Amino acid sequence: MKALVFSAAAVLALALVPLFIQSPYALHIFILVFLAVALGESWNVIGGYAGQYSVGHSAWYGIGAYGAFILLQSKGIAPWKGVWVAVAVAVLIALVVGWITFRLRGPYFVLASIAVAEIIRLVALNWKDLTNGAEGLSVDVPPLKIGSTLITDWNSKTPYFYMGLLMALFCVAVGVAVKRSKLGYYLQAIREDQDAAHSLGIPLTLCKNAALGISAACTALAGSFAAFYFGSFIEPQAVFGIDVSIQMVLTCIIGGIGTVTGPLIGAVVLALLSEALRTSLAQAHLLVYGVLVIVVILTMPDGLVGFAVQRLRRKAAAR
Repeated sequence: MKALVFSAAAVLALALVPLFIQSPYALHIFILVFLAVALGESWNVIGGYAGQYSVGHSAWYGIGAYGAFILLQSKGIAPWKGVWVAVAVAVLIALVVGWITFRLRGPYFVLASIAVAEIIRLVALNWKDLTNGAEGLSVDVPPLKIGSTLITDWNSKTPYFYMGLLMALFCVAVGVAVKRSKLGYYLQAIREDQDAAHSLGIPLTLCKNAALGISAACTALAGSFAAFYFGSFIEPQAVFGIDVSIQMVLTCIIGGIGTVTGPLIGAVVLALLSEALRTSLAQAHLLVYGVLVIVVILTMPDGLVGFAVQRLRRKAAAR
């Protein structure tokens, strides 16, 4: 009950931020955190709960971005409608890919996930009639109207702030729902010992595919949002690159894999670090990320959340 009250208070405080903070840059930082939260929670469903360390989630991120862009450019379908088509396409492709790749385990699955993302990137790069190839796609976001009433023309950060907040809350809610469901318990059993889970009658491939479908849907949703927010321009390397997948994995590793709060904390740390590096050490960001991961794995293998929980337990035991 206390956690629910605290969460509601935190959400209310965030919703009031644009009323007190008018700086576009400050709102931009909040939006980056919301996006990182959504992507971290999305990856956590398959990587954290099921223990399937995918490094190819940029595939679903890019499909979400391109799907909404193509529908808007070719059919004139507004992005808040087209995104659901893009999400459906991402889920369908993810289920097909999962049916094939979940036959692999450990590092072989990791390599397969990278290969899938690279294949989809090359398809986007060479299917010029659909994606415009390396030149990318550029669109103008239409104003949001309900009937004849203008809701927003997207010329400020505020509407993106609230859209990002809703998206992050949705992904967190999905993570909580999955973890507390029967599927979540199956996934955690699979993560701990696949052979033992199979011997108990848990359908491994079905559960993994369900987790991948949920994860791909949320990732595609975040990808569509990010594409429209960052200048309404996309090209294959920007959305299908392996660095996009690595950012998702890092968010969970830093915060704590397999926990709901882990990606929240990891998103704040990584978003602020990324922005600081962009303005100071833009060319060395991968090196800094690598050092950070090594430090976290060596000193806090369960992430910041796991480290904090262990400290609290030790203090309680000492008392």
